[in-house]
Amino acid sequence: MLLTNKKSCPKCHFFTIIGEFYNFSIYFCNTLIEGIMKSPHDCKYIYGLIGYPLVHSFSLDYFNQKFLAEDIDAQYINFEIENLGLLMEIIAEYPNLNGLNVTAPYKEAVIPYLDSLDDDAMKIGAVNVIKFIRDKKTGDFVKLRGYNSDMAGFERTIPGILSPERTSAMVLGTGGAAKAVKEAFKKHGIDVQLVSRRKSEHTVVYEEITRAMVASHKIIVNATPLGKYPDDNLYPDFPYRFLTKDHICYDLIYNPEETLFMKKSAHYGAETKNGIEMLLLQAFDSYEIWTQDNY
Repeated sequence: MLLTNKKSCPKCHFFTIIGEFYNFSIYFCNTLIEGIMKSPHDCKYIYGLIGYPLVHSFSLDYFNQKFLAEDIDAQYINFEIENLGLLMEIIAEYPNLNGLNVTAPYKEAVIPYLDSLDDDAMKIGAVNVIKFIRDKKTGDFVKLRGYNSDMAGFERTIPGILSPERTSAMVLGTGGAAKAVKEAFKKHGIDVQLVSRRKSEHTVVYEEITRAMVASHKIIVNATPLGKYPDDNLYPDFPYRFLTKDHICYDLIYNPEETLFMKKSAHYGAETKNGIEMLLLQAFDSYEIWTQDNY
């Protein structure tokens, strides 16, 4: 089972165990949860995920197992919405909603719906966590505040992928995840070249990538959804033949565990890593954000 690369991350064994346990226990736990979960409206707190599509969500399984194991009176729900305008209807329908995760394609589009942003979300221009701030006396909903835990989650994985040869990165994609990755690299002094399907002042297109460019960027990050289940037959149109054993190709996707991007990269000798470690770290941060004291 390929979850993370043991050579690249000193904490990898922990995340491998967590990932394997998650995959092993998911059917049993979901069956148990479904049998004992009460109506969401009867829970003290509701948390959830907004995005489209939501074919499979790690967060749904992870948080409901967490709530069950820790006897927390809460439930996590997937809100698969084609129109972000439905967000306010969800808030009205679930008065006990206490926090949301945000995934594609709404990490940037959700910002106008929020009352405030934390510094990281403001700098990145993307949000993946929404905290519901309530009046401490009445418990009434007051405002929505956006956070970005993608950056912090990714940043904590960076030391494990660095080497003397890896001092610059090429990030595939320009969406919310790519912006978070870019900011995280900047904190470590790593130069970043963004790659997109559309040419702009700050990006190159895939057709422009040369052998010399790949040689000078030993870290390649797939921050696009290409290859994510159920479309796991897709992959970025990157010139994999230019890769070497000195490269690491890091896919933020966690399902499937080994994407075609990773397989093609490994074929040319590159080290590979998937997104399970980052996913777990940002999930930990999400819950901390939701449950920290309001201010």
